[in-house]
Amino acid sequence: MQQLNDKWMRIIGVPLLALGGQWAMYGYTNVPYPDDWRIPVFFVIGAVVVWECNRQGIIVSRRRYPELGQTIHRVVFQLSWFTLFATLVRITQTFFYHRIGLWPSEDYFLFKPYFFNTLVAVVGTIQVAAVFEGIYLYRRWKVTYTEAVELKKENLQSQLESLKMQINPHFLFNNLNSLSSLITTDAEQAELFLDELSSVYRYLLQQNNRDLCPLSDELMFIKAYFHLLKTRHGDGILLEMNVESRYMSYLLPPLTLQLLFENAIKHNVISADCPLLIKLHTEGGYLHVENSVQLKRSVVQSNRIGLQNIMMKYQLLGQPPVVVKHTDDTFLVSLPLLAPGTESPVITLASAIGNRP
Repeated sequence: MQQLNDKWMRIIGVPLLALGGQWAMYGYTNVPYPDDWRIPVFFVIGAVVVWECNRQGIIVSRRRYPELGQTIHRVVFQLSWFTLFATLVRITQTFFYHRIGLWPSEDYFLFKPYFFNTLVAVVGTIQVAAVFEGIYLYRRWKVTYTEAVELKKENLQSQLESLKMQINPHFLFNNLNSLSSLITTDAEQAELFLDELSSVYRYLLQQNNRDLCPLSDELMFIKAYFHLLKTRHGDGILLEMNVESRYMSYLLPPLTLQLLFENAIKHNVISADCPLLIKLHTEGGYLHVENSVQLKRSVVQSNRIGLQNIMMKYQLLGQPPVVVKHTDDTFLVSLPLLAPGTESPVITLASAIGNRP
C-alpha cells in the first residue's frame, strides 16, 4: 500500500485551512468575529483532530481497496468515514465552545453554528482528500501501467525464446538422419559431415541466444549449412548468392536463412534432373530469398516452424514485416535488413567455427 505523504499538509496546510474556514463561517452566519485568541486556537486544534481521524480513514480505505478497479468502493468508504468523524468532532467542539462561553448563545442546540461548523469540516476534508486521492490514483495507474508493459515485454520475450527453442531439435533431427545414412555408405564422408555438423551446431547454439546478428555471419553460416544440404541431396540442390557488400553489417534474426532453406526443401521435389534452385540477393534494404517451386505431389504435414516462425520473430522484435510473394514458378521471401547499431555486437562465425572439434 502506498504511504499517505501528507507531512506538510499536517504541519501547515490543515491549520491554514482551519483559519480560512473559520473566517468563512463567521462571515456567512453574520456573527461578529470574536476578539478572543482561544477561538482560532481551538478551531485549529479541532481541524487537526478532524484531519488525523480522517487520514486514518484514507489509510484504512487504501488497505481494504487498494486497486484501481476498487476506486468506487474506496471513495464511498472515505466519504462515509469523513462525514461520520468530522460531524462527531465538530459537534463535540461546538458544544465545548458553548460550555466555556466562547459561543454567544445560551441555546446549546442552536442549529446554525453546529451545522456550519460541521459543514466546513466535512467539505474541507473532502476537498483535501480529493487531491490525495487523485495523486493516489495516478500513482496506482502508473504502477499498473508499468507492470502491464513489463508483463507484455516478458510475454513477448518468452514467445521469442519459445520460437528459438523450436529450431534446435528440428535442425538436429534432420541432420542426424543424414549422418546415419552416410555412416553405412561412406565412412569418410560421414566423418567430414560430422565435423561440419558440429561446427554449424555450435554456432547455432551460440547465436540462438541473440535477437539479431550481422548478415555476414548468417551468410557464412548458411554456406556451411548448405554444405550439409549438398551432402544430403547432391546435385538436386543449387545455391546462387548475389549480396551487396554494403549490407554485410546489417542485422536480421539469427538462423532465419536456415529456416527458409528447410522450408524450401520440405515442400519441393529435389532431384538431379530437376534441381531445387535457391537464390539470395539484396535490393532496397531487403534480403530476398527465392526458390523455384516444384511442389511435392503428396501433402507435407507442417509443424509451423518455418515461415511463421520468421514472421513472428520480426513482429516480436518490433521490426518491419516480412514480405512473401508466391507464384506458380517461384516462392520469394523478402527479409528487412536492420541498420547496424540496432543491437550490440554479436558472436561472429569465426569464433564459432574457426576451431573445429
